[in-house]
Amino acid sequence: MIADGFERVYVELEWYDGPRAGLAVIGGQPHYFQNDDHDHRDGAEEYQVWTASEAAVELEGELWAICARWDERREAGRVGPESHPDHGGIDARDDELELLLARHRRVPDEVRRLVGELRFVAGARYRVEGLDYWSRL
Repeated sequence: MIADGFERVYVELEWYDGPRAGLAVIGGQPHYFQNDDHDHRDGAEEYQVWTASEAAVELEGELWAICARWDERREAGRVGPESHPDHGGIDARDDELELLLARHRRVPDEVRRLVGELRFVAGARYRVEGLDYWSRL
């Protein structure tokens, strides 16, 4: 995949008929990405992208690990959807991380716009180290 220009997607913040927001490597550096075109009017997947700080990447990784471990428990049948930490009030650290990350996730005034492409890989959908797809943005 690397030879074809695809890079790792580490965090998915929103999915609607494809990734709408998250954290991925773009040009070798971590970036947030966001696409608000939920009806696919233009056909191309254009994303707004902006650099993610080291602090944001670290916090996002910790938050993603909480969610990925929850998904492993859900897949094993040990918990149900009502226990998802993103519902709030379930996991104190998850709640704290969401508050800390809010300012990093806001789309800044100046962003780059890139057209993206995904490639899926085999294995679990959600993994502590990232997702089952890579991007080329």
